[in-house]
Formats: sequence, C-alpha cells, structure tokens
Amino acid sequence: MIDRSVIDHSNDAALETLKSDYAALGDHLDRRGINIDSIKTKVASYGIAVPSWGVGTGGTRFARFPGGGEPRHIFDKLDDCGVVQQLTRATPSVSLHIPWDKADPADLMAKAEETGLAFDAVNSNTFQDQDGQAHSYKFGSLSHVDAATRQLAIDHNLECIELGNAIGSKALTIWVGDGSNFPGQVNFTSQFERYLDSAKAIYAGLPADWRLFTEHKMYEPAFYSTVVQDWGTNYLISKELGDQAYCLVDLGHHAPNVNIEMIVARLIQFGKLGGFHFNDSKYGDDDLDTGSIDPYRLFLVFNELVEYENKPGFDPMHMLDQSHNVTDPIESLMSSAMEVQRAYAQALLVDRVALKNYQQNNDALMASNTLKDGFRTDVSPILAMARFETRGAIDPITAYRNSAYREMVSSERPMVSGAGGGIV
Repeated sequence: MIDRSVIDHSNDAALETLKSDYAALGDHLDRRGINIDSIKTKVASYGIAVPSWGVGTGGTRFARFPGGGEPRHIFDKLDDCGVVQQLTRATPSVSLHIPWDKADPADLMAKAEETGLAFDAVNSNTFQDQDGQAHSYKFGSLSHVDAATRQLAIDHNLECIELGNAIGSKALTIWVGDGSNFPGQVNFTSQFERYLDSAKAIYAGLPADWRLFTEHKMYEPAFYSTVVQDWGTNYLISKELGDQAYCLVDLGHHAPNVNIEMIVARLIQFGKLGGFHFNDSKYGDDDLDTGSIDPYRLFLVFNELVEYENKPGFDPMHMLDQSHNVTDPIESLMSSAMEVQRAYAQALLVDRVALKNYQQNNDALMASNTLKDGFRTDVSPILAMARFETRGAIDPITAYRNSAYREMVSSERPMVSGAGGGIV
C-alpha cells in the first residue's frame, strides 16, 4: 500500500508541533478536570467501517465523471480501504455490497489479512437488476406483487448472509428502493404486508449471533411513497421481526429539519438502534462528506451515543456511506473518518454532571453552553496523537499525497467509462 518510510518522514516533520499542541490542550483540559490521555485512549479504540463502494467515484442521477485509478474489483477496493486504515488508524473494517463485491470467501479473507482489515456488515442489493436476472426489480423487490420476484430478493439476501458468515461478518443491512411514483399505484397496506413477509423469511435465515439492520429512506428512487419511509416504520419492522432486528440510521435519509439526534435517543431508549451510515447533506440525501455541512449535528448525535455508551447491550455499528463526485475518494474517506472521531472526542468532553444539573433546573442557556464547551474545543491534537501512537499518520492527507499512491494506481488501473448517469 504506502511505504512506511513515507509515513515516518511525514510524521517527523510534524511531531514536535504535535507534542507542543498536545501538551497545551492537556493543560487546558486538566483545568476542566479532564485527563487528555483517557480521551485519547478512547478515541484510539474507536473504529468506523468504510464502504467498499466509497473508494470509487460516485455520481448523480445525471452524470458520472470517472477518476484516475478507480478500483476494478473488490480486491482493488480492499487495497484502497487498506490505505485509509493505514494512514488514519480509524477504519479497521470494510462493509461489502453484494453482488458488486461477490468473490470467493477464501480470497476475500486472504486479501483482508494482507491489507489489515476485517469485514463489517454485508449489504444486499435489490434496487438494481443484474445481468441475466430472471425477474426485474423495476416495480419493487421484497414488496413486489409477484411472488417469484419477492423470492428472488429473499434468496439474494440469504446468499449475502451465507457469504458474510464465511468472512466473519455479523450483520446484514437491507435497504430497498420499493415504493411508488404515482398516487394509486400501490395499496400501501398490502405492499407493506408483503415486505414484512419477505423480511421475516430473511430474518429466519439469520445465524444466532447476527443482527439484521433495516434502513429507512424518505424518497428515491420512488418519489411519491417508499415502503420504509421513516424511522417510525423502521422501528415497527424491527419489532415485528424480533430481537435480532435493529434500525439503521443514515444521516441523509430524513425529511428536512428532522431532529436526527432525538431519533437516535428514541431508538437507544427502546433498544433498537443498530448502527449508522454517516454522511452529510444540505438538501436531502446528498451523501456529502461527513461533517462537511453540519458538524454540530454530528456532534449532537455523538452526544447521545456517549450518554448511553455504557448501557448494557448497547453496541451500534458505525459506517461511512458517501458518494465522492469531485474529490479523491480516499481523501474524502480519511477526512470523514477523522470528523467522526472528532465528534466522538468532543462528546467525551461534555461535563455530564453539570449538564444534568442544568437540565434538572430548567437552565436552558447553561445546558446549551455546556454542550458547546465540548463542541468548541479543538481536539485535533488528540486525534493526531492517537494516530501517531498507533503507527498512523499525524497528517493523513499530506502523507497520502506525498506517497503518490493515486498516481501509482492510475498507471495500473484503466480509466472507467463515465458514460451514462446513475449513482454508484
């Protein structure tokens, strides 16, 4: 991937400044009664999964502009994901999307060992027809009116479980594009009943130590209605399926101005928060780099997670889910992983005793300011020191650019056609 000497050279140039900044922040936090090393230890142990599809260039509904050195197959993707982990030490696992990433399990495991990665949740794909597919998902998959089409989608999800089980995954994520584009096109109740029946058939095939995550999305590709359109419906599904079923929260899959952090709190309260797809948005499901638009909202989500991180059985999975249209995907994934770590570190700094006191006394201003004390603290030295001490790069993007990795893979991997539209 990247030669160790490149990272060491980059770190040597930044180490003395980092030590000074870390010491200064340590003194500041000490006056607040916070031990900087304890925060650093927690940050260093926190990991977020990278999506295999995230290392390719994305697109919009109108066009896709290919980038140099795009991965040709899952093994190129794992190389690129390995670079993200090598430099940030924040992304120890990869989430595969089947059938895009379908390969022999032994080969996947060998490549994962080579790149220092593990496998996170596997993701099924019933929103797109594959070559030679017997039945089309144009009008739905798990909720389709045709039983044979539904069975095809069920069998695909069971196949994902089988592959995931062979490579050490412990969760299946299901997202469907099923819905309608015209009033009257479907019967809402019958469509949802068919979805639930299909989901129950998949749930029955879960290994005992697995979890099933269902993901809601307000719109796209169905724009009048979607089968799993909001967190309430998602919660109902998890309750209908059973104890191994949980809700996955994608930060972009909500109506404008929805209070996502409160949704997170509700799902935690009732034991149904399964995990996250982290990204950011300005208008809708933009799939922008995490923390690029609203870092405070990301912090508020982590404020809820830190509040309950010691709750028995509470173990949500964290993954990035982004589309990189104009940036180097590796750089965007590294930046996003560090932003998620930043939000976690900031949430760890919140004085929870003071916050609870202000809440109990209805002191709205001071409660808000207590949160902002954590958010406004520049925790960059903590993140950088955690990376340095785990053999990552103090400045991952600078080290990456100095390595000329993109130029190297661009010479080995042919340019992929940008013809046609569609989100990758």
